[in-house]
Amino acid sequence: MNPVHKQVPVLIHNGKPVCESLIIVQYIDEVWNHKSPLLPSDPHQLAQARFWADYVDKKIYSGGKLMWSSTGEAQEAAKNDLIGCLKLLEGELGDKPYFGGDTFGFVDVALIPFYNFFYTTEQLGNFRTVAECPKLVAWGHRCMEKECVSKSLPDHHKLSDYSTSSNIN
Repeated sequence: MNPVHKQVPVLIHNGKPVCESLIIVQYIDEVWNHKSPLLPSDPHQLAQARFWADYVDKKIYSGGKLMWSSTGEAQEAAKNDLIGCLKLLEGELGDKPYFGGDTFGFVDVALIPFYNFFYTTEQLGNFRTVAECPKLVAWGHRCMEKECVSKSLPDHHKLSDYSTSSNIN
């Protein structure tokens, strides 16, 4: 039902498709925001949340994928770029518990699936995320304490074993 990519993710609501992860999350927030809104109502904060979620989608995803698909100097460069992106995100997080402040929100939803890949990229790149970005790791732990997050994400050790044994790119 995805008219362009012919693949998931696609949300079917009232018989109509909504495609792509971040767009689906925005749609869900607009339709059911009375329960627990993910996006801020302030236009500037909303623009900032969309900017950082897009950054995660483009930079963290592609950076991790590049680390998995390269070797030698190219992998080292990809690792350094990924660490730089993570540090930039950590700077944006600052001392807040979540990217939106006190509540789990849109940027958190965009980034948390990649948190479980931190372990895998550490194994591939021979570094420790906690040494490079301790606040970001603490943020990940806070997110994983949420039942809705921990129940929806695989164990990072199992994910790493699967990813490295399957040679996923």
